Amino acid sequence: MFEGAFTAIVTPFKNNEVDYKSFEKLIEFQISGGIHGLVPCGTTGESATLSHQEHKDVIKFTIDVVKKRVPVIAGSGSNSTAEAIELTKFAKSVGAEGALLITPYYNKPTQEGLYQHYKTVAENVAIPIVVYNVPSRTGVNMLPPVFERLKEIRNIVAVKEASGNINQGMDIIELTEGKMNVLSGDDPLYLSLLAVGGKGIISVVSNIIPGDVAEVYNLFKKKDGNKAMEVFYRYYYLTKSCFYETNPIPVKTALKLMGMVSGEMRLPLCSMNKSNEEKLILDLQNYNLI
Repeated sequence: MFEGAFTAIVTPFKNNEVDYKSFEKLIEFQISGGIHGLVPCGTTGESATLSHQEHKDVIKFTIDVVKKRVPVIAGSGSNSTAEAIELTKFAKSVGAEGALLITPYYNKPTQEGLYQHYKTVAENVAIPIVVYNVPSRTGVNMLPPVFERLKEIRNIVAVKEASGNINQGMDIIELTEGKMNVLSGDDPLYLSLLAVGGKGIISVVSNIIPGDVAEVYNLFKKKDGNKAMEVFYRYYYLTKSCFYETNPIPVKTALKLMGMVSGEMRLPLCSMNKSNEEKLILDLQNYNLI
């Protein structure tokens, strides 16, 4: 159901409050750049430090500004199944086209627990669901056999696969038999996953270069793989720049340097180390972003 390049959009802050003026500009920058969809309140959106009310307000604001021009997949996951249901119901009620649910973190459920979590949310909320597997953040890796079971649940339609393991991505594609679209959750593996049957990406680097990330998918869809590879390798180094430090510190700093946001993070995230920021500045200058 969901295909193309989606941005896991940052949440701008100013004086420790959500900066909605800057957020609206970011949304318009994304849409005018040609991005295929937006994902608010994910990891890159610092969902872990948003209050429940802020989380809901950011989702609603995104949907209101986008006005159906591109799909909005709302981050609504939690390490509590009941809380994930509540947030996902809210996302549906305000018009989100889908919901991105991270695997429960910290409590480290078994593979059966992961299956039951997604099954329960899907049965309680009639909205297209994207499973988000990112073991480096959550401490648990959802294995391909679980996806094989989940493919039978009609409203579980896609996976953001961010294990960093292309073999696992290929296994998920094979086992789900086209019933779930596999989207890359790792910018450096975007082109590789497209080449083996993936359907797009939920990207960090597209916060700063939405047009180029979208163009890779557009070209690949047109079967112009050589041109897609050319565009991808032109910005490939920026995918590494965005992870000089913990995401979203570098990409938020990049947006600050581009004059789009204050660059403010919420503790325990903090400002970028000066030596890393100097490297980031050079990378952005080389790409003519600043």
